[in-house]
Amino acid sequence: MSGDHARPTSGLFRPPLDPETPPHEARHGRHAGFTQRLRRRIVAYRDIEFLSTRIPGEPGPGPECLLLVHVRKVVGQVHYRLCTTCKEGVITGVDLDERFLTSGLGTRALSHLRSRHQGITWRSTLTLRATRDLLRRMRIPTAAADVPCVHARALQASPRPTG
Repeated sequence: MSGDHARPTSGLFRPPLDPETPPHEARHGRHAGFTQRLRRRIVAYRDIEFLSTRIPGEPGPGPECLLLVHVRKVVGQVHYRLCTTCKEGVITGVDLDERFLTSGLGTRALSHLRSRHQGITWRSTLTLRATRDLLRRMRIPTAAADVPCVHARALQASPRPTG
C-alpha cells in the first residue's frame, strides 16, 4: 500500500480556490460560537452584580425583585414573594436578556437567591418551557396556582391607613 494516502499531497486533486473566500474559513468558523458562549459565561460569573429591591423594615410579605446588573444596565430580573413567618418563597418570574440565556446566569441568580434567604422553602408558578427547565435543574417545585401564604391574605384583607 505504499503510495496510497488518505489525502493527496499534490495540488492536482484539490478544488480551485475561490478568491473571495479567505483560506481556512470553515476550519475556524465553528470555534467562534464556542468562544462567544464562553465569554458570556465568564461575564455572567464575574461581572454581574445582584441588587435587591427589598426595602428593609417593610412589613409582611410582598413582591420583590432581584436585579441582575452588568455595567449599569439591568440584564435580568427574578421576581419573587417572600414570607419570613411561613419560611416560604414563591418565584413568580425570571427575565433574562437574550444574550445571557445560555450563559448559566439564571442558575447563578437562583443560587444567589437561595443563599441570600437561607432556610426558605422555594416553589414557583412559572410554566414556560425555558423557566420550567431551569427550575427543574435547580430542584424548585412548581406550584399549581399563584396562591399567597396565610399572612399575605391577612394583610390584603386588612384596611390600610391612608395618609
